[in-house]
Amino acid sequence: MTSLRLVFAGSPAAAVPSLMRLAGSRHEVLAAVTREDSPQGRRGILTPTPVATVADELAVTAIKANRLGGHATEAITALRPDLGVIVAYGGLVREPLLTAPRLGWINLHFSLLPRWRGAAPVQRAIIAGDELTGATVFQLVPELDAGDVFGQFTQPIGAHETAGHLLDSLSESGAELLARVVDAIADGDARAEPQRGDITLAPKLTLADGAVDWTADAHAVTSLIRGVTPEPGAFTTLDGARLKILQAAIARDATRLPPGTFAQEGKIILVGTATDPVQLVTVHPAGRKAMAAADWWRGRASDAPVVAG
Repeated sequence: MTSLRLVFAGSPAAAVPSLMRLAGSRHEVLAAVTREDSPQGRRGILTPTPVATVADELAVTAIKANRLGGHATEAITALRPDLGVIVAYGGLVREPLLTAPRLGWINLHFSLLPRWRGAAPVQRAIIAGDELTGATVFQLVPELDAGDVFGQFTQPIGAHETAGHLLDSLSESGAELLARVVDAIADGDARAEPQRGDITLAPKLTLADGAVDWTADAHAVTSLIRGVTPEPGAFTTLDGARLKILQAAIARDATRLPPGTFAQEGKIILVGTATDPVQLVTVHPAGRKAMAAADWWRGRASDAPVVAG
């Protein structure tokens, strides 16, 4: 069996299963390219990426760079890799690096390409109400997420699944798909096919994308909350303060409320939408810890209905 000399590029936790799977394969991982250490937490402590941490544990050389140019390109090219593998690195691969490996680069992307090309495919799929997602391994080309497909699998999106949970699941299954593709490329058995279907884009989410629009229907509201959890997080404004919403569900049998109106019904806290109300399960009030919505509501100065805004 032929083995390949690989350069791996990735940064977040979602890339770790792929790095570990390849490091344990018949192929040689020459280096792991990852973003530079960044300040984390309230104290701003410089912290390596999850990929950098695991690369150190695996005794794989880490090349830290926030963009794949300059010294990163020189360092990767000097290794003379057969194949580049990229999983959620957080930057673009351009020439001359794109064609530096003998076999180019392949990318594991967490969507059913060409649906959801871009930086936030898992989040956008949930926000849009998709019932099915998956992962794709494709040949990297200059155009964003547009290369020919080596392999793909589908996976249903759970009715209550958040972006964080779904990404964790896809990262594990995706690592296995990626390893099979690398083996097939090494053995000369890989076949790539052009992408087929309608193209949709998945741009990076901003903090503003987490703002809940209570005038939307209940399904759209809960899909947004799930899609932006854990990052950038769902929120609304109440009593002049921001309230983060960590978990919510459609309350189909509850009394309907005007959009954005908060009220208590029995032991549950509801917010009105264009259709059924939404039950708040867990919230994070400004300046306090995350808590059950009922506990937060009891701690307010008044239990009278209020309107977000």
